[in-house]
Amino acid sequence: MKQYKYKINGNLYNVTVKDVEDKIAHVEVNGTPYEVELDKPVPSMISKPAAPKAPEIKKPVEEKIAAPAAASSGKAVGVKSPLPGVIKDIKCKVGDDIKRGQTIIILEAMKMENNINADKDGKVVEIKVSKGDSVLEGADLILIE
Repeated sequence: MKQYKYKINGNLYNVTVKDVEDKIAHVEVNGTPYEVELDKPVPSMISKPAAPKAPEIKKPVEEKIAAPAAASSGKAVGVKSPLPGVIKDIKCKVGDDIKRGQTIIILEAMKMENNINADKDGKVVEIKVSKGDSVLEGADLILIE
């Protein structure tokens, strides 16, 4: 059952589509039932509820923009995005020594700029994003060794 609200010529209509069988839709407009003939049959997506599906787990898609820098010794730790957003500015470059708490990226999320700070002292090994990139929550932004 689907419900819609329409305003036509200043009049409000509450429309409920109860079910659809072949070319006949059973609808209710402001409490008055109607049978509406459709020009072609509709797949029974409204008439019969589908069996519940197992939730589909989608892996976040990330684009790798920056080419990898020099090969690291495997001790690099990624600074991750705490929420989805757009990279507004990158405050460091590969090879920079950074301190814990230093702002390394400005991330715009929900129309606010958020400072992303380094969570440890170290050297920037790789920058995995570019200015203007959209990132998902949990995406690696910078690798620190």
